[in-house]
Amino acid sequence: MGNKRKHRHFTLDDAHALKVGEGWRLLHVDADATPGLPNNGKGKAIAAELFDDHDEEIADLQERMYAASRSGDGDAPRIIIVLQGMDTSGKGGVVRHVLKGVDPQGVEVFTFGRPTEEENEHDFLYRSRIRMPKPGRIAAWDRSHYEAVLVEKVKELTPVDEIEGRFDQIVDYENELAAQGVHLIKVMLHIDPDEQYERLMERLDRPDKHWKFDVGDIADRALWDDYQAAYDEALRRTSTETNPWYCVPANHKWYSRLVVKGLLLDTLRGLELEWPTADFDVEDAKKKLEATK
Repeated sequence: MGNKRKHRHFTLDDAHALKVGEGWRLLHVDADATPGLPNNGKGKAIAAELFDDHDEEIADLQERMYAASRSGDGDAPRIIIVLQGMDTSGKGGVVRHVLKGVDPQGVEVFTFGRPTEEENEHDFLYRSRIRMPKPGRIAAWDRSHYEAVLVEKVKELTPVDEIEGRFDQIVDYENELAAQGVHLIKVMLHIDPDEQYERLMERLDRPDKHWKFDVGDIADRALWDDYQAAYDEALRRTSTETNPWYCVPANHKWYSRLVVKGLLLDTLRGLELEWPTADFDVEDAKKKLEATK
């Protein structure tokens, strides 16, 4: 993702090519594809070789961001990795593998399940507002405020005209976040129904994965086409130059994890982070410390 020799098979350009832009349609995205890498065992091996290459750089940049917040900089940047996708698309795995080398003090993870009674008493953006990471942190959201234009639309939990108005509200909300120094990495992990079938069956075949199985996932498979249409509209209408969506083929977990890690690295690099300047006299502090020997 940085070294041209080692990364000739996959670059950040490959990751950015997955951006949702003009003319994009979900039906044109092959969930089994691995752009930039061979779609076979060789591609998997290359991804494994590349995956940990920049862990030290990511950890260093994250620590700089966290240090800025601890030094009293209330404007220290924040990053939110927004992960959407059908059940079993690999959202939890992305969080575990992509952020494994980052200091836990600088990470906040939250899974958006069914809204609580309190959350239902507020507007649909309330859930994400109260989960906003502190300055200097990286947050990973397993699902997000987008459930309000995906699940609620497909299952007809909210009137169509209200859903319609939410798209503009989301764009305005995310523009507000950008103005406040919140950097969104919005990723849809795109799998196909055959791959989901295999992953659900694996959960049933393995006792150690029964806890991950939800009977409701079977019922949702009957709504597959409706969900695809909802995702198609949501991504097209809320992917902007400031806060774009990336639709990442996710049938191969080794590929989707590499892409998300690349997007995180690119975002951190773009912040041009420096270590905060000491607000005390360093030389004087050294003399005082030496006096304690």
